[in-house]
Amino acid sequence: MSYFDTDWAAMTGNDWFYTIFSVIILILMTIAYAYALNPKNKAHLESQKNALFEDDQTNFGENNDR
Repeated sequence: MSYFDTDWAAMTGNDWFYTIFSVIILILMTIAYAYALNPKNKAHLESQKNALFEDDQTNFGENNDR
């Protein structure tokens, strides 16, 4: 069981920063997955799935009117 022991006093500033950073990323990813996989958000997400492609087509015609 000593494999999982952590010497908290010996941790450097970088160790603390990346530990906290990793926990924050874990929380944000959990929230993102919960939002994306929630059935009530399906209609909104489906309506936005081609937004980047539609933007490109609209801008392409406007930029080539020389």
